[in-house]
Amino acid sequence: MKYKLFFFFVLFALSNLLNAQELNCTVKVLSPAIQGTERSVFETLETAVKEFMNNTRWTNDNYKQDEKIECNITINVTKRISVDEFEANIIVQSRRPVYKSSYNTNLINYQDNDFTFKYTPFQPFEFNENTFINNLTSTLGYYAFIFIGLDYDTFSPEGGTPYYQKAQTIVNNAQNAPDKGWKAFEGSKNRYWLAENLANANFKGVRSCLYNYHRMGLDMMTNDVELARKNIADALEGLLKVHNMQMGSFLMQVFFLAKADEVVNIFSIATPELKSKLVPVLNTIDPGNVTKYEKLRAN
Repeated sequence: MKYKLFFFFVLFALSNLLNAQELNCTVKVLSPAIQGTERSVFETLETAVKEFMNNTRWTNDNYKQDEKIECNITINVTKRISVDEFEANIIVQSRRPVYKSSYNTNLINYQDNDFTFKYTPFQPFEFNENTFINNLTSTLGYYAFIFIGLDYDTFSPEGGTPYYQKAQTIVNNAQNAPDKGWKAFEGSKNRYWLAENLANANFKGVRSCLYNYHRMGLDMMTNDVELARKNIADALEGLLKVHNMQMGSFLMQVFFLAKADEVVNIFSIATPELKSKLVPVLNTIDPGNVTKYEKLRAN
C-alpha cells in the first residue's frame, strides 16, 4: 500500500510539472505619485496580477517548470482618477535563455503609457480572450500572448503566429472600449500597432530575424562563435528590406529597444570587415542608436 501511495504522489508531481503554466512573471506595482491611497490597495493588486499571469493557462502546450517564459511587468500608477480607477504606465519585459549558457536575452523591453484600469481590492480577475470584460485583464492577457508569441518565434520560424492572432482578437474586441491604446487612430505606437505589425506579412522579415538571430545565432555561440556572429549579422541585414518598405515602423523600434545594447556587445570583438559591413546597416535601420553603433568602428 505504501508503495502504491508513493507511486501515486510521484505521478501527481510529474503531472504538475508537465502541465505547469507558461509564464514565470515577476510583478511590481509602484505608486510614488499617489497620495491618500492605502498602500494595501496596490499590494493586493500586485499579488492579483502575479497570480493571474502565472496561474492562467494561456496555451494548450505542456511546459516543464524550467521551460517557463521569464517575464516582468511593472505597473507605475501615476494618477488616481476616482475611487477605483487609476492611470498608469506598464513596462513589459520578457527574455529567453541562450542554449548551453547562463545568459538570458531580452525579447521585449517596452513601456506602454496608454494604460488606465479599475481595481477594487480582492475583486476577481475575469478574462476571456474573445470578449472585452475590462481594460486591466485585457491588457495583461494581451501582453501574455505577446510574450509567448515572441518566445515561440525565436524557436521556430513564425512559431508565434497563433498567439499574435490571439493578441489581435483582444485588440479587435477592445475597439468599442473607452480606454486608450487599442485603436489605430490614437497614435502610431500602441497595442493596436504592435499586434498589427506582428501579424502583418510586410513584417515577416522581423520575425525571420527573430528566429535566425536567436536559434541560428545566439544558440550556436558555444559551438562556433564566428559562424553564429555571421548568422546574426545576416539576420540584421535582412531587416533592411523591412525598413525600406516600412521606414520607422513601431515593430522595428520595439525590436531595437530590446536588442541595441546586445548587438553592440556581440559585435564589439567582431572582425573589422564585419563591423564595416554591418555598422552602416544598423545606422540605417535603427537611426536612434547611431552613437552606440559608431563606437563599434573605434573598437
